[in-house]
Amino acid sequence: MQLIDTHAHIYAEEFNSDRNEMLQRCFENGVSKIFMPNIDSSSIESMLNLADEFSDQCFPMMGLHPCSVKENIEMELKTFDDWMMNRNFFAIGETGLDFHWDKTFVEQQKISLHYHAKLAKKNKLPIVLHTRESFEDTAKIIEDEKDENLRGVFHCFSGSIEQAQRVINLGFYMGIGGVVTYKNSGLDKLLPQIDLKHIVLETDSPYLAPVPFRGKRNESSYLTIIAQRIAEIKNISVAEVARITTENAMNLFGISH
Repeated sequence: MQLIDTHAHIYAEEFNSDRNEMLQRCFENGVSKIFMPNIDSSSIESMLNLADEFSDQCFPMMGLHPCSVKENIEMELKTFDDWMMNRNFFAIGETGLDFHWDKTFVEQQKISLHYHAKLAKKNKLPIVLHTRESFEDTAKIIEDEKDENLRGVFHCFSGSIEQAQRVINLGFYMGIGGVVTYKNSGLDKLLPQIDLKHIVLETDSPYLAPVPFRGKRNESSYLTIIAQRIAEIKNISVAEVARITTENAMNLFGISH
């Protein structure tokens, strides 16, 4: 059984003491590929070092996380332009909007998201979207930018059935992670109404660990717990969840076995 973690920050300092052991657990648990979203210019080096060391398992993206959008947005985006010309990436992200902590740079976040969408279309790469307390604004920008080259995933999706339908209408996937194991997430009500062909799996490591590890460091090996919970909710086998979501992830990122 093969699983793909479509969103994990495994280059983060939280893994500095045991990264290789953590990755070994992932591979032993059937998590064969891990896609790594970038945060900002400070995370590029550690992400690419890991991608070089595990080139068959760990795949980098390029983007600016909305929480890293500040006054120096032009400088950050120029850095990404330079990298895009000199390195292969598998997606644009993580980008999007985050209205949870600070709304000081909302307009800059929107400028950044438009920029990332255009970059994704230009390079024919998927875009990976962060939408914390900002689904409507994010979806509107993606709808405005949509053309035949714009595709991607709404990472950490936990919205309504109406929002899910908007994602599906855009031809995007929904990323489902450890939140599916949380008692009041609402995903146990939503997922029975959504075909698995619209879903990819993710951990968002080191964040959002599934039960029974909630509140502790997350890691990609816990993707098996997420797959198990989805199988229970949809009353199908874990093998079926793995088969369909792996196929979806390969289609999303344009890779093969």
